[in-house]
Parts: sequence; C-alpha cells; structure tokens
Amino acid sequence: MPYYLFKISSGDKLDLVKNLELLEVFDAFRAAKTQAKKLRAQQADDATSFKVMFAENQLSAEEQLLEKRDKPVLMEHER
Repeated sequence: MPYYLFKISSGDKLDLVKNLELLEVFDAFRAAKTQAKKLRAQQADDATSFKVMFAENQLSAEEQLLEKRDKPVLMEHER
C-alpha cells in the first residue's frame, strides 16, 4: 500500500472544514516522512499542516484524515 502526503489547510478558525490537497504518493515511508519534514520546515504559517497517511487508495486516506476523533480521556495517574 502506498503512503500519501497531504497538505491540510483550514478555511476557518474552528477547524470545521478541512481542505485536503494531495501532494505526492510514495512507496516507502522513509521518503514520505523526509518530504513531510522538509515541507514543515519551510512552512510560513500555522494554518496549514502536512500529514502522511498509509492507505489502500487516495479516497481511503482522505476519509481517515477527515474522520472526527474524540480526545483521549486522561486518567488521574496519567497526568
């Protein structure tokens, strides 16, 4: 399965809508990770982020990125 490198930007401050842009597709994680780190270092604003997703196809990768996740609950001993 390939690794997909996405540029994620938010149209508003509430992060309700995410704009995904596929930048590249990689066969190896190391190359994808290196490119993502390079793009993050060149990043001028905080409104965008770069993520690497491992998925069967581009649609599956986009669905994983758009999935709403709950914040983990911290137990008392984990604080």
